[in-house]
Amino acid sequence: MNFIDLKSRLERVREKVDQRIAAVLDHGQYILGPEVDELEQTLASYVGVRHCVGVSSGTDSLLIALMALEVGSGDEVITVPYTWISTAEVIALTGARPVFVDIDPRTWNMDSNLLEAAITENTKAIMPVGIYGQTADMTPINQIADRHNLPVIEDAAQSFGATYHGRKSCALSTIGSTSFFPSKPLGGFGDSGALFTDDDELAEKFRWIRVHGQERKHHHPILGVNGRLDTIQAAALLATFEIFPEEVEQRQAIGSQYNSLLSKIDEPNMQLPHVAEQSTSVYAQYTILSEGRNNIQARLKSSNIPSVAYYTVPLHLQPVFAGLNNKCGDFPVTEKVADQCLSLPMSPYLTDDSQKALIKALKE
Repeated sequence: MNFIDLKSRLERVREKVDQRIAAVLDHGQYILGPEVDELEQTLASYVGVRHCVGVSSGTDSLLIALMALEVGSGDEVITVPYTWISTAEVIALTGARPVFVDIDPRTWNMDSNLLEAAITENTKAIMPVGIYGQTADMTPINQIADRHNLPVIEDAAQSFGATYHGRKSCALSTIGSTSFFPSKPLGGFGDSGALFTDDDELAEKFRWIRVHGQERKHHHPILGVNGRLDTIQAAALLATFEIFPEEVEQRQAIGSQYNSLLSKIDEPNMQLPHVAEQSTSVYAQYTILSEGRNNIQARLKSSNIPSVAYYTVPLHLQPVFAGLNNKCGDFPVTEKVADQCLSLPMSPYLTDDSQKALIKALKE
């Protein structure tokens, strides 16, 4: 059993990926070729926004978003401590200060009830994260942001394809940012990412920044980075995207099956993932909480079933952020989730037999 089954996806799209890549090799426009434009138009239409701008990675998409908002030294950006380091890393790279808000005990996303208290005169943006496949509770976050005239960047690296109150992830705030890292819901064949917005001026800035701040050839009105999406990656993503809506449905069905099977076993103090009302999850990971995490992981390992504990050292306790002067106990929900989380095998191609084998292993 694979933790993430990338091979089965490849088998489905291999022929079309090969055809798409061959077309790029034939026309030779390896940088910002026509497939990049096609992918951007396709994804913008899917998400339901005016602009999609393809970039080199999910991390670069967050960095470019912050640069476009002119976040810099002396500013603060509010985010969560329970996520991959890139979310806070890019804030620090701009010279700004990451300010953490604890997470909701059920969804494990930003607790909007704690957000407003973290806003200061130095706050420049808010960056909620859609952990494990479900968006944050964006309505109250946006309402608070609007009261303080702050932009919101949705870090949707794991929630692309999910919905919130009928709208797609990446269409829920000022800026949506996602990743096409191979293990993500819409996974590519290397590093790549994208930014989404309805703001024409921001979209133009994204396009400048991804090519070193260049407005037109040899004219650079702002600083930028080398953040372009390679044409070959765009071509491969176009092929993969053809089956993406179906894969989202398969992920949701497998997540529901996990919920049904796991709810019937006698495993003390196990918390299953909670999908909020009027939200859907793409189950980038299927993650449980348990005080007996290590025991569960050992039982699975004895049956050759892989599992992964993610983000076991929260960002506020990472040595690189020691200068923020956070300490153990500052974010109790985050620390509990970090101590108890365990992600089980998940992909659109996980079979019923594999899920049943996992349940059998847990019962032993």
